[in-house]
Amino acid sequence: MAKVWGALLAGLALLALGATAYGAAPAARQVPTETIIVPPDGDNDALGPGIPSSAGEQPEATPPDATDPAATEPDLAAPDATPAPAEADEPLPTIEYDVDKLPAPVKRLREQIIAAAITGEFDKLKPIVEANGEPPQFGFTEADDPLTYLKAQSGDPEGREILAILQEVLQAGYVHVDVGTTEEMYIWPYFARYPLDKLTAPQMVELFKIITAGDYDDMKPLGTYLFYRAGISPNGEWKYFIAGD
Repeated sequence: MAKVWGALLAGLALLALGATAYGAAPAARQVPTETIIVPPDGDNDALGPGIPSSAGEQPEATPPDATDPAATEPDLAAPDATPAPAEADEPLPTIEYDVDKLPAPVKRLREQIIAAAITGEFDKLKPIVEANGEPPQFGFTEADDPLTYLKAQSGDPEGREILAILQEVLQAGYVHVDVGTTEEMYIWPYFARYPLDKLTAPQMVELFKIITAGDYDDMKPLGTYLFYRAGISPNGEWKYFIAGD
């Protein structure tokens, strides 16, 4: 029996030596895991800095520093989706040709001036001016005798060129402007309040009844009609017959 136990022990010893000799892999070493205890009410201070309260929760993002130019500078690559509205053009004044739309005092004075101009006698304007109360403005400088000053602007000594212009102006289309103000006026020709670059071809023909193409070329850079125009107030007072600006 003693021999049998001896043989068994010897066999076991040989088996152990054989396993070591042939490089049997030792059992895998277990890495100890740390158990994280989450404190109540989400207090993470006990966990140490930088440790989230749970494996799936990400740390809160830090807001950008307000002093950082990159954080406050607008994105130039993304323009405003709402462009600034373009300035709308001012509405064009209403052009009138129907003299029956004029107030009675304005219509009557216009007819009197045209009738005097047609005679070719410059002095025919005198009673109209005297009945006007305050003399009309015929220039940008004061004159002792307004009619003498106006006659001197004519290319002929009799003043008939001025009479022809006066008649032509008052027979053109007109505009009613500054309605409801102290400057309310009926103005002839309408070009005096109409942008030159908006004139149509027929309107250009009307314009050339009063001025020459050379006059028009001189006015184009300013975009404004600068030749003679007449103004009559709604109560029938002749305010001006003047050229220039």
